[in-house]
Amino acid sequence: MRTFGLDYGTKTIGVAVSDGLGLTAQTVTTVRRTSLKADLAELSRLVKEYEVTRIVLGLPLNMNGSEGPRAEASRRFADVLGQSLGLPVELWDERLSTVAAQRTLLEADVSRAKRREVIDQLAAQFILQGWLDAHRAPVDEGYDPDDYDPEA
Repeated sequence: MRTFGLDYGTKTIGVAVSDGLGLTAQTVTTVRRTSLKADLAELSRLVKEYEVTRIVLGLPLNMNGSEGPRAEASRRFADVLGQSLGLPVELWDERLSTVAAQRTLLEADVSRAKRREVIDQLAAQFILQGWLDAHRAPVDEGYDPDDYDPEA
């Protein structure tokens, strides 16, 4: 079961996907928005290609936790997306995901032009990784990796 992470913006939609075990998120692409119909068709194609069963959509909350116009637009898009693709869509707090993505790209000394190309999909990766980490099963506290015997 794979999950998509989406960073929904006014001009683009950043897309990331989880690995099959739901442990890590990887960037996929940036969808250039043209029309709702075309955007949904492209996302539908990607859902099929990556065999996605769930979507996590970033919810752009204000720093105080309140919702503004972008959060309302994301909620409406989540409803349309879920109905169109027939998949569960969960909203996830995306505060500072773009800031974190920008910082990561700056630290990696990525050129300004390349940053513009990948910032949205990297933000989607941060959104999805946060969701995956929050939904990961707890680690068995009695397990000690030093006690592992591969021949046992």
